[in-house]
Amino acid sequence: MLLIIVGGIGFLTWDDICTHGLHLRRYRMQSKVILSATALLITIPAFLFYLTDFADLPVGERALASLFQAVTPRTAGYNTVDLTKMSDTSQAVTILLMLTGGAPGSTAGGMKVTTLAVLIANAAAAFHRREDSRLFDRRLDYSAVRNAAAILLLYLSLTFVGAAVISEVEGLPLGACLYETASAAGTVGLTLGLTPQLGTLSQSILILLMFFGRVGGLTLIYAAFSGHDLTYARYPKEMITVG
Repeated sequence: MLLIIVGGIGFLTWDDICTHGLHLRRYRMQSKVILSATALLITIPAFLFYLTDFADLPVGERALASLFQAVTPRTAGYNTVDLTKMSDTSQAVTILLMLTGGAPGSTAGGMKVTTLAVLIANAAAAFHRREDSRLFDRRLDYSAVRNAAAILLLYLSLTFVGAAVISEVEGLPLGACLYETASAAGTVGLTLGLTPQLGTLSQSILILLMFFGRVGGLTLIYAAFSGHDLTYARYPKEMITVG
């Protein structure tokens, strides 16, 4: 678990740790976000897993299994328990953890914890009717919010569409297929045992999702639209109601 966390928080975060030690106020805002998000994404799912799963294990082993299954979905892909016996709630939480991934500049895949943090900060700004999104007393650039929204939409769309196609072709439950596609897109490697039984089309979809997850969302977006000429013309603005 320690090696998984070490590899998942990113090189810039480790630079802050090595440079500033325990002087957290001197850390970059990004490092603070990564460390805080990592702590929350370990403790909260571990507590949930402890409440809903592994009831047949002794208390100590149950706590260790819960903690391990909270750490591993965001980058490593190891499992110490039978994943098919975990509750539907725990499997759904695991899907979210696999899609979230680790930190930018780390060995982890996924859409990254900073993306999730930016989206939460933007939602908080909307709830409080603030114009700017904030994290740790710093204002976020609008481009970061826009990129985070694009990455989230891309990951959710590809994961759900891939799962829907596999479910239809193979006649399997959508939830189990979502587990496989989220694992592929997050380059995690966890599975409910479905992948060896899938046909050529379904395995090809997983291969494409793994390639997408390893290359990264923004890389593919920029590659797809880089040929479009930039323009400084702006259309007239008009308000639209959302929510």
